[in-house]
Amino acid sequence: MHPKKGQYSDGHERPDVVAYRQGQFLPAWWKLRARMDSWSRENLPEFGPNLPGKRVVVWFHDETIFYAHDRRQKSWYHKDAPAKPYSKGEGVSLMIADFVSSRYGWLRSPDGTRSARVVMSPWIGKDGYFTNVEIWQQATDAMDILNEFYPDEEHVFVYDNATAHLQRPEGSLSATKMPKGPSDSFFVEVPLRDAQEFNGNLQTLYFPGGHPQAGRFKGMETILQERGVDTTNKKAQCGKNFNCPTPALDYCLRRILYNQPDFENVKSLLEIDCKESGFQVLFLPKFHCELNFIEQCWGYAKHIYRLNAESSRADVLEANALAALDAVPLSLNQYFSKETVLC
Repeated sequence: MHPKKGQYSDGHERPDVVAYRQGQFLPAWWKLRARMDSWSRENLPEFGPNLPGKRVVVWFHDETIFYAHDRRQKSWYHKDAPAKPYSKGEGVSLMIADFVSSRYGWLRSPDGTRSARVVMSPWIGKDGYFTNVEIWQQATDAMDILNEFYPDEEHVFVYDNATAHLQRPEGSLSATKMPKGPSDSFFVEVPLRDAQEFNGNLQTLYFPGGHPQAGRFKGMETILQERGVDTTNKKAQCGKNFNCPTPALDYCLRRILYNQPDFENVKSLLEIDCKESGFQVLFLPKFHCELNFIEQCWGYAKHIYRLNAESSRADVLEANALAALDAVPLSLNQYFSKETVLC
């Protein structure tokens, strides 16, 4: 048995993950699915009754990395041929971020001259990594292409639950850095968002005038007590890295506050920007990479890529990687998306 390279924690049934999957993601998905294309188990198109409205095309997003020395580990050689040593290490790398749909394949214009694909060299001294700026720019490029060439359909972007995708506007309501008790150093003036939960009354985050601590931030404990939460014997946070034991969601004040509706439902910058342009964004549940069928497209492309002759050159790496991606047939995208729905 080979030793494990890292520790994996399966959080599929963690309460917060289940709550999001069952209460938000799946209802949104099934509402859209009634206007999507669909295929049978035999991969034949189905033409059942659809709800009125534009056809929905879902674009799954993700990033992957190709390595120059990623090749097949088993090969046939003539018995008299000399042994050829493998190149050491993974070699130079190439990161590719793209969108794929079961209707059109990779996101590009009909003539293939414009694409939403981002190709980067993430190693030291090159392009760096895929940041919030690149994510926003790629989404903008994708929306421009879809608005120009596919305006008669409703397009939905599906991203994973990566931190870079979930970045919120500056000043958004967040429990991340709130102290447990009253403080003079927390200056985010944000009222309660879900006021209906408190009979229409806004909950201020600061002690009002006339209070002995007027003007000071109340702290997590007081905010939760005002919401009817029992904070007895609750510490501010579980460990340095906010690592509360599962499955409970009430070990610490920060976790409890983090899961309050008005804290949890703050829209990300990606959602806000896309909505302004008429596009919907869905985030996959955490630990559910199997629901993103682009993963299978990556796998198919890397199977093709590994058949190439070995090379350490960056230009050969890029040419072979792009050719492998273009070799993924549309029929497989349709099959992959069907399997995703069946999950």
